[in-house]
Amino acid sequence: MQAKNIPFDNYTLCSSLAASSSIRTLNTGKQLHTHVMKLGWISNVYVGSSLVDFYVKLSIIDDAMKAFDEIPLKNIVCVNALLAGLADAKMWVQGLDLVHKLYTLGLDYDRFTLLGILRVCAGLSASELGKQVHAHLIRKNVDIEYDVFLQSSLIEMYGKCGLVEKAAYVFDLMGITRVGERNIDVVLWTSMLSCYGRNGQFKNVIRVYELMLTNEVTPDAVVFVAVISACRHTGNVNLGLKYFESMVHDFGLQPDYEHYSCVVDLLCKAGELEKAWKLVSVNNSRANVSVWGALLSACVDYGNVEMGKLAANRALELDSKNVGIYVLLSNLYANVGMWNEIEKLRELMEEKGLKKDVGHSWVDVIS
Repeated sequence: MQAKNIPFDNYTLCSSLAASSSIRTLNTGKQLHTHVMKLGWISNVYVGSSLVDFYVKLSIIDDAMKAFDEIPLKNIVCVNALLAGLADAKMWVQGLDLVHKLYTLGLDYDRFTLLGILRVCAGLSASELGKQVHAHLIRKNVDIEYDVFLQSSLIEMYGKCGLVEKAAYVFDLMGITRVGERNIDVVLWTSMLSCYGRNGQFKNVIRVYELMLTNEVTPDAVVFVAVISACRHTGNVNLGLKYFESMVHDFGLQPDYEHYSCVVDLLCKAGELEKAWKLVSVNNSRANVSVWGALLSACVDYGNVEMGKLAANRALELDSKNVGIYVLLSNLYANVGMWNEIEKLRELMEEKGLKKDVGHSWVDVIS
């Protein structure tokens, strides 16, 4: 089009920006941004929204915020694009500021805005605002019965705010369709499992998982992370291993790093270090630093120096500058009084320019 001097219109610019975000070509997107500014298309809210969406999808949030500010007359589409980007970047406070600007912008919420607000509430544990969103949905008679994303967002928000009973109420209410059957969408069930797991109600995680199977809901990989982790916390080794094997044999899912890490934790907590070592060694290609680190941590607890050194070596082969592994290995040596080995570790860390991070606490003081 440029070679033939065909002028751009808003459809061309929006489509080109969408394509650039899909294939993640930053330079092309920035060139299009330049054309938008030169040709005066920034005043077009649809082009402006496409620019915001482009930067959001490339995780360049500062530029997304600048592009948003450049739009003279904003609509809810560009607000939603920026709000989603801020939520993805865990910039919860900035997201809340944007929500507060909606009134001054003269804009009303839609379902995408409400989804974004619920994510911000979950990130900030802002239960009161989250309750207001829930009340808004009820007051406006929003039909969320078939909107599994709004349902799941409500459950996640209440779960992260520690309001487990309210999350369970939403799940029980929304989990039943109008014909009296259980909703079989795995997203809704996963949200409830995560809520129970996050709040330490591990027996309920297992209970809901069994209820999933009874209602013929097919679990995904995320579900198995939750239930195996719950078995670890309840000390139910055999059940955890049964679920792990069920992933492959019953549901055709391939375990990844998180699953192996959960199973290693499960076995190690029960003192089954040899079984954990065998599992990781046989599936070495699926073991990352966190998996070897979990095994090393167990060796620290049980004082198994030889296995701990092997686990540390495997972890450092994958990430030679992982300070956490050095710290765990140092703790292992300290527990058995191997002070010379600790000194060698310190010298090695100094050679590599590694330093242990200084811990700090965050205290929120309410006056």
